[in-house]
Amino acid sequence: MVDNRIKTIFEKGLFRGEIRYDEPMSAHTSLRIGGPAEVMAFPEDPVSLKNILIEAQKENIPVFVFGGGTNLLVRDGGIEGIVISLRAFRSIEFTRESDEQKAVLYAGAGVLFAGLLKFAQKNGCSGLEAFAGIPGYFGGAVYMNAGSFGLEVKDVLGSVALMNMKGEISLLRKDKMKFTYRNSNLPEGHIILSANVELKKDAPDVISERMRAYLEKKKNAQPLGEPSAGCVFRNPEGDTAGRLIDSSGGKGMRIGDVEVSVVHANYFVNMGKATCKNFVELMEMVRERVRQHSGITLEPEIKIVGRE
Repeated sequence: MVDNRIKTIFEKGLFRGEIRYDEPMSAHTSLRIGGPAEVMAFPEDPVSLKNILIEAQKENIPVFVFGGGTNLLVRDGGIEGIVISLRAFRSIEFTRESDEQKAVLYAGAGVLFAGLLKFAQKNGCSGLEAFAGIPGYFGGAVYMNAGSFGLEVKDVLGSVALMNMKGEISLLRKDKMKFTYRNSNLPEGHIILSANVELKKDAPDVISERMRAYLEKKKNAQPLGEPSAGCVFRNPEGDTAGRLIDSSGGKGMRIGDVEVSVVHANYFVNMGKATCKNFVELMEMVRERVRQHSGITLEPEIKIVGRE
């Protein structure tokens, strides 16, 4: 049952966008796992987002903002409160800082990362090629400091526009950021609205070929066509989680419909009707197997949210 306080928020006429009640999170995560969001809101503009945040804070209603759901495991009990998708924040455009040598792109948090790469390639903007094949939204990639082939999102960022829970907007420049491995370390309680990306000019066909080469490497090393959430565990210093799981004999391990990929051991795939309970149990089993085999305790990279 949806909290009446939440319904009241959306009946005040302060919000523009779509609202869905008891929306299954399995329809919004790349793993296709997750119970219902009490309410899912798709604000059309920053003002609507601001109004939700302010009203929710007044009523002490929890708010969770997510991107493309590609590094996310939602528990089977779903998510309490208001879940917000910024998929409408999908503008991409050149900024006035662009010139003949460099290109600075403004991209909204709801831009598909693949769409940003396509826009850059068509317009002769180089620097994102190594990210080919990474799913999800750009905002999520910034938040997680996504990486591929030694390149991280932080390496191409100029600045990030944020909104806090009071609806106040601020701009954080790169030199004020403290990115680490798979973590943006952005201020607590802040939502990414957009970011500026700094690229170099190059021929579109040359960029396209580099993207194709990177994507081909990923197809041979990752289960790109199967429901997964990308890497489950962080790489420990000096090694990789995939190698550790593989060497411990973890490939192919399965609980219910969750299986350790036989293509890449740090990917767990949904073989049909997997549950979060299955996924977490398999994570613990794999962690213990690696710990016994190598003495290393793997730490999760995937984000787990929701109620049991």
